[in-house]
Formats: sequence, C-alpha cells, structure tokens
Amino acid sequence: MKDAKWKSLFLVPAIILSIVLAFLSLVLALRGNGDQLAWWGAFAANLSLPLTQLYLQTAKRARVSENAPLAVLLASAGVLLAGWEWLMEGLATWLPFVVAVAGLGLLALYVFWYARFGRITGSRLDVGAKLPDFSLTDLHGELVDSSVFHGKPAILVFFRGNWCPLCMAQIAEIAELAEDFDAGGIEVAFISSQPAARSRELAERFSGSFRFLQDRDNKLARHLDIDIRNGVPAFWPGDLQPDTVMPTVVVINQNATIVYSDQTDNYRVRPDPDIFLAIIRRAGAMAR
Repeated sequence: MKDAKWKSLFLVPAIILSIVLAFLSLVLALRGNGDQLAWWGAFAANLSLPLTQLYLQTAKRARVSENAPLAVLLASAGVLLAGWEWLMEGLATWLPFVVAVAGLGLLALYVFWYARFGRITGSRLDVGAKLPDFSLTDLHGELVDSSVFHGKPAILVFFRGNWCPLCMAQIAEIAELAEDFDAGGIEVAFISSQPAARSRELAERFSGSFRFLQDRDNKLARHLDIDIRNGVPAFWPGDLQPDTVMPTVVVINQNATIVYSDQTDNYRVRPDPDIFLAIIRRAGAMAR
C-alpha cells in the first residue's frame, strides 16, 4: 500500500494559490506602473496550473501528455519575461519574478511529483500469471465471485472514482466500444472502492453490458498492491472517502490468465482501449 498523505494536501491549495497569484498579477499588470510586462509574465506563470486542471475537467479522452509540455512552456515563458524585465531592463522590484517562479514551481510539483505514483509493478499482475480468486459487490449489494470471468476473455478496469475526470474519460472511451466487446463475448468490469450509489450513476450514464463492481475497503486492490491510502485530494468537493486505487487495467483470457496489464505510474496516462481488443483477439487466436 502506498500512502499519499502529503500529496492529498497539495492539489486543491496549489490550485487556489495559483488562482490568487494569477488574479493579483493581472490586477498589477493592468495598473500600468512601468512593471506591467513583468506582471504579465507572473500572470502567465500562475495561470498554467489552473488551465491544466480546467482542461482535465473537460477532457474527452483519457490520454493527456505525461509532462504537460504546453503548460510548462507557458509558465517558463512567464518566468523568463518577468526575469528579463527585472534583470535586463532594470526593473526596480523583483516581486513579479518571485511570483512567476512560484507559479512555475507549483506547476512543476504537480507534473513531476503529484501526478506520479512512484509505484513498483506488482508481480501478481504480471503477464502469464493467473488472476487471483476474489469476491466483489455489484450495484445491488450481491457478491460477485471471480469465477464469473472464467471461460471468457475479460477486461478489469480499476478506477479511482467519479470525481476523477480522466477515469470518467477512460470509461467513456471504453463504452464507445461496447458493441465490439459484446460481439467478441468480452466481459468488461469497472472496479472501484467508491460507494455503489456513485457507480450506479455511471451505469445509468453509459450503455453496454458492463459490470460496475465495488471493492469494499480496497480489499482486492490491497491484495494486488494497487491501493493508495489518502489518494483522494483533500478538500475536493463532495463527500469522498480518502482511500482509492491507482488506475490499473488487467486483461485476462478465457483461462483467467493475465495477457495484458497496464499499471501506469502517472494518473494522467491511460492505455488506448483499442489495445485491449487487439490483445484479446491475439490471445484468442493463440488459444485456438
């Protein structure tokens, strides 16, 4: 189990601080006291993190760049502009440069520290291993045994919860291929530790013969070593449980043997669902 206690305290305060600094920089840039270019630089540097989060909240696809190059470029340009005005143009105050550096620093912490799990790939999910036996709960509170996935290929998607926009984009992408999965007799299960009522909202939103299963107390995730304590950002809107799971996709063949496992180390990076189909078809052809 990984504990993300310190990370959970980072995201929301960092976004709020960036917005406040961006607003103050904008006000000072519009004031026009000869230091406006430096303050425009500080504004751009601090706007980068909020814009990145806004983009994620409206993302239609589950795959975004791992290192957010456009956001980093914008923030870096802001720092360079503020630094140029201070060091090269003889600006009397260094404050815009410091504010710009703060914006770039918050963005860098988000991209290169917060977004990454630093996890070690779990051996229980190695390709060629057997999927361990487990029991989960369906939307009606009934136990679902892992044996329901035997005799058919299946895709198990462990997602963080409705609050995670990239998880929702990932589910939407997979739902677009519902007819392909159904035609191939492929079972698809979305697994989360969130309350069943929240997963029921997803079941009503996305068509297809998918299973939405609850992993109570992250019991299965803990066994697979993909759970994360305090993985939900503190102060995030909604009544959310603090513990969650690292996004993981497991594909098994009809013999419950793992043929594909994606254990991303960055919650911003998810596999293309077309990969699932290609791997299952190849595995099926090999089984025959």
